[in-house]
Amino acid sequence: MDGLSKDFSKQFKTVIDILNPCMDDYIYIMDLQEDTYCISAGAAKRFNLPSDQFPNAAAVLGEATYQEDSPALNEDIAQIKRKEKDFHDMQYRWIDKTGKAIWINCRGRVLFDENKEPKYLVGCINEIGKKQKADNVSGLLSEFVLQKEIQNNTERREKGFLLRIGIDNFKEINENKGMSYGDMILKKTAEAMSKAVSVGQELFKVVADEFIIVDFESEDRNEAQKLYSDIQRKIIEFIIGNQYEVFFTISSGIVYFEDIDQQNYDNLMKLSEFALNEAKDRGKNKYYVYDKPDYKAFLRKKDLIRFMRQAVNDGFKGFTTYYQPVVDIKKKCLMGAETLLRFNSEETGFISPVEFIPLLEESGLIIPVGRWVLEQAMIACSEIQKFIPEFKVSVNLSYIQVLKSDVLSDILYYMDKYHLQRGSLLIELTESGFLESDDNFIKFCEGLKEHGIPLALDDFGTGYSNFHYLYNLSPNTIKIDRSFTLKALKNEYEYNLLRHMSDMTHSIDLNFCIEGIETKEELDKICGIDPDYIQGYYFGKPSPFHQFMDDFIEN
Repeated sequence: MDGLSKDFSKQFKTVIDILNPCMDDYIYIMDLQEDTYCISAGAAKRFNLPSDQFPNAAAVLGEATYQEDSPALNEDIAQIKRKEKDFHDMQYRWIDKTGKAIWINCRGRVLFDENKEPKYLVGCINEIGKKQKADNVSGLLSEFVLQKEIQNNTERREKGFLLRIGIDNFKEINENKGMSYGDMILKKTAEAMSKAVSVGQELFKVVADEFIIVDFESEDRNEAQKLYSDIQRKIIEFIIGNQYEVFFTISSGIVYFEDIDQQNYDNLMKLSEFALNEAKDRGKNKYYVYDKPDYKAFLRKKDLIRFMRQAVNDGFKGFTTYYQPVVDIKKKCLMGAETLLRFNSEETGFISPVEFIPLLEESGLIIPVGRWVLEQAMIACSEIQKFIPEFKVSVNLSYIQVLKSDVLSDILYYMDKYHLQRGSLLIELTESGFLESDDNFIKFCEGLKEHGIPLALDDFGTGYSNFHYLYNLSPNTIKIDRSFTLKALKNEYEYNLLRHMSDMTHSIDLNFCIEGIETKEELDKICGIDPDYIQGYYFGKPSPFHQFMDDFIEN
């Protein structure tokens, strides 16, 4: 374009101002000769720009551009000024008002003056990472539109709901059938939902395989459940019509607006995601209605894991090992102690092992904590053996430690470090944790046997007892949990059953240990089944090492 008028940039600014409210992208014009710049007002609010018009364009844009991207941008502009190119097309980063780098796609055409020198660079900028308004696979409006709709509706809602739906095991569909087939399933699921929604209900595609239905009007608290069931039926119709080529189910989290106080977009997404995850965790192919006490329990779990992770990183501050005596009832003497883990911090107070140990396993923290417990047990054993050379210490191992770490190497390392004989340590495994034995687990048990480290099968008879464990694991000791002991003390049938278990255990040369004995009467009765070892409050409660030494060793 030759012979550009001096008023061109002013006229273009007028066009920018007119179009600014009508579009999400940013229109700009850069005067290459005067080094001035004009852009949509929205860009000046979004990015590190002084205003929507400014001189010293090269310097200002240099400040607004991410440092690593500046050289390439400067070279591109230089090529335009040298007339080596007449079109600008680059992807680079601008800095927003908070200092965050935002990827943009900047395109522009060069306009020349009457002397055929580059005069203006005119074009459009859009944010590459900006959320799309629609999902092309499902054909639905996207989460971006849902966010705008909720943000625009600021009044507190006393009726209506948000239904978040996810396809169960969708990853397996993609893996088995391919991504294109997975896209078809997303589309058919969207169609099933579209057929089920009523007037006043809106359907959106959110992350991955998840959808959200919003109803701002319904006063019936059963409406969301009915809607979920209707969608289930329509999906089954598709599966049947598809000749069961693939079978899948859906889970749903339901949030009623009247049940929550903070009804902003972020909180709604957070709570609906929690509700959907609860439905999946409880077995899938079902719905779960958001419940505040459940959510508080969920937040407590997250907090406890966070505090325990901090404790691990702070030298295991808050974790303590306790020791409970184990008595050789036939020799009437102390033969060892079981190592028990406790957690107590300023933020949480004392937390029961029943609560915190599953969280250690869930988070993977059981691996470093379990390694620390092993070392504490070895230290305690080496000290006590100065008084009782035959003293043994037992340590409970989590199945996570066995399956996901080289715990056998840890055991051998600490035993060598503290100069302990192999028989000084007894490893306890809870049978219910090892139903799905794999090669690592089998290798671990064989390794214990190879190195002469005895194994105890803990809590035998409490849940999943099966005598094939006695053959597969070849333990040295069977331990009976207090819940089983209490039944035997109160019921003759259970007592006889426990006595037969004792006879069977002895017949295959294993030791029989009974836990949970608290009174002299219980001890006298339980001795009638001929146990080898007794453990319980009658002989001593779990206590810290220094107290255990005072109560059972030094005195």
